[in-house]
Amino acid sequence: MKKNKTILVAPLHWGLGHATRCIPIIQNLLKEGFDVLLASDGAALRILQKEFPELPCLALPSYNITYPKKGVFFKLHIFFKLPKLKRTVRAEHKVVKELVSEGKIHGIISDNRMGIRHKKVPSIFITHQINVLSGNTSFFSTKMHQNIINKFDACWVPDVENGINLSGKLGHSKKIKFPITYIGPLSRMQKRNIPIIYDVLILLSGPEPQRTLLEVKMLECFLHSGKKVLLVRGVLEDTAKMYENENITIVNFMQTELLEKSLNESEVVVSRSGYTTIMDLANLEKPAFFIPTPGQYEQKYLAKQLKRKGIAPSCSQEKFTLAHLNQIPMYTGLKAFKNTVNFEQLFRLFEGK
Repeated sequence: MKKNKTILVAPLHWGLGHATRCIPIIQNLLKEGFDVLLASDGAALRILQKEFPELPCLALPSYNITYPKKGVFFKLHIFFKLPKLKRTVRAEHKVVKELVSEGKIHGIISDNRMGIRHKKVPSIFITHQINVLSGNTSFFSTKMHQNIINKFDACWVPDVENGINLSGKLGHSKKIKFPITYIGPLSRMQKRNIPIIYDVLILLSGPEPQRTLLEVKMLECFLHSGKKVLLVRGVLEDTAKMYENENITIVNFMQTELLEKSLNESEVVVSRSGYTTIMDLANLEKPAFFIPTPGQYEQKYLAKQLKRKGIAPSCSQEKFTLAHLNQIPMYTGLKAFKNTVNFEQLFRLFEGK
C-alpha cells in the first residue's frame, strides 16, 4: 500500500489569524488524501491542536512578537528584535532539515514563517503582504520580504487577483520577479440564516499588551450600554470559560463551530482589522466596525481602505466610543467572494520536484 505524502503546515504565531486561515487548507489537504503535520508555537499551535486533535504536531521556535504599549514605538521595537528573529529563522531551518532528512515530510506550506522551507521538497509561502507597509521604511521592508518569498517554490495570496479585492496594494504588485497564485479569500466560516441573539460581538485578538488594552476599552464602552454584547477575548486556554458581567457575556475563546454560530447570531461585529478577520467577516457578510492595532501599518491600511471604499467604518483605539457604531448602516458592508479555487490542482505541486 502506497504511503500518503505528509505536508508540514506551519503558520506564524502573531495573534491567531495565520493559524485560523490555515484551517480550510488543512481540511482540503486531508480531503485530497494527504497526511498533515501541524507546526507552530504558542496559542497558534494550541488552536490548531484543538481543531485537529487527531493530527500530529510539532512545537517550533517562537518569534516572540509583542507590541509596545505605545504603537509609535512598534517599528523600533521590531528593529531591536531582529537579531532574535534571525536566530529563530536559523532554528526553523534546522528543524526542517531534520524532518526532510528523516523522510518525515514531503511538502511544506508556510504561512509567513520565513525559515520553514527546504530545497529538496516543494515549499509554499502564504502571505497577503507582497508589499509590507512600515511607514517611511516601506521600500526596504517590502524588498526584504520579497527576497524571502523568492526563496520558496510558490507564493499563494489569499485574495482575488483582479477587480474588487480585500488586500489592496498589500497583496497586489506589478513589480515582482516571482509567480503568484491568487487562491481567493480563505475562511473557516460559513454564513447561516439563524436568529440574531446579540446586538454586538466583540472579537479580540493579536499580541499583548494591545489585546488587553482593547479589552479594557471595550468593557468601559459597552458595560451598562443597554446592548446585549458577546465579548470573545481571544485568550486560548485549556478549557473555554464563560461568565456574565451585567449586559456582557465574556468568553476566553471559541473554536470554529461555536464562533461561526455566534458570529451569525450577532447584529454587528467590532474587531481588529486583521486580514484573516476581514476575510471571515466578508464570507459571513457581517456588518463590522474596525479598530486597527496601534502601530501596525498593515491593519491601519486595511481599515482605511475599507473606509475609503465605503465598505466598513473604523477609527483609532483611543477615539472609539459607543456612538461610532451608528456609522455602520452608512456603509455598504463586506461581501463574500465566490471562491472557485481548485485545491486538487493547487496541491499538484506536492507531486515532487
